[in-house]
Amino acid sequence: MYNVYNQTEGNNAMNYVERKAYAKINLGLDVIRRREDGYHEVKMIMQTVDIWDRLTFTRKSEAGIELSVGGVDLPVGEDNLIYKAARLVLAQAGIDAGVAISLQKNIPIAAGMAGGSTDAAAVFHGLNELFSLSMSMEDMMKLGVKIGADVPYCIMGGTALSEGIGEILTPLPAPPECILVIAKPDINVSTKFVYENLHADRLTKHPDIDGMAEAIRQGSLDGITKRMGNVLETVTVGEYPIIDKIKGLMRAEGAVNALMSGSGPTVFGIFTDRSLALMAAEQIRIKELAKQIFVTGFCNVR
Repeated sequence: MYNVYNQTEGNNAMNYVERKAYAKINLGLDVIRRREDGYHEVKMIMQTVDIWDRLTFTRKSEAGIELSVGGVDLPVGEDNLIYKAARLVLAQAGIDAGVAISLQKNIPIAAGMAGGSTDAAAVFHGLNELFSLSMSMEDMMKLGVKIGADVPYCIMGGTALSEGIGEILTPLPAPPECILVIAKPDINVSTKFVYENLHADRLTKHPDIDGMAEAIRQGSLDGITKRMGNVLETVTVGEYPIIDKIKGLMRAEGAVNALMSGSGPTVFGIFTDRSLALMAAEQIRIKELAKQIFVTGFCNVR
């Protein structure tokens, strides 16, 4: 149990906290094997990007969790990862007070960008600050894995090598700056479906994740882009060919490389020329390949 400091005395009372929850992409994603417990052992390079949801946390005197969502139609009950994370933190810390949480959604849903996991991660940070808990980053990450495999990474943020089921994390330096075009086609992909239909033992090609990590350490954007790969494309692209169309368009419009993020369907392209990135985004819009399109960059706020 973590220390809880009295918030009701003096001038240090805190009743309101606001946090940004950043989306992620996978610069490289490999699946090593399916474990006996049903989980998949992965090896990935995770990277936060400058697209975020906004969460606010307001302390309530009465117990309970009140969740509201703006921008999209999402469940606000016990199945929501935000709710689960808040309940876990409050119970772990022995807090009798309640909290009202408001989410303004901006990250695409069911997109392979950890939108739900990063919102849950923001809960750990937000409640840690709101209730003056003495949770370290490691404390939060150990709790976070109980909510989901991506949550510990989202709590940490930045650039990282991710192994195990996603919970073994090695921080990496920030990669060289570039321009990203991120496009989410108007389809939703079930992560469960993708992993259930992935035959890890039949994969013949694996991305060079170790080589990419070293390229990041050396600050080589070329070394990163040459090693981009995602084995989950073997499942998702077969179901949704539009992913390959977006990748092809991005490359034709000047992307150094393009890749599907996570289990998809979001595609990102890496550009070194902002004008080319803007033109690529416009072509995706004109050809109606995606409605949610962002021109942005990496974000290494921790």
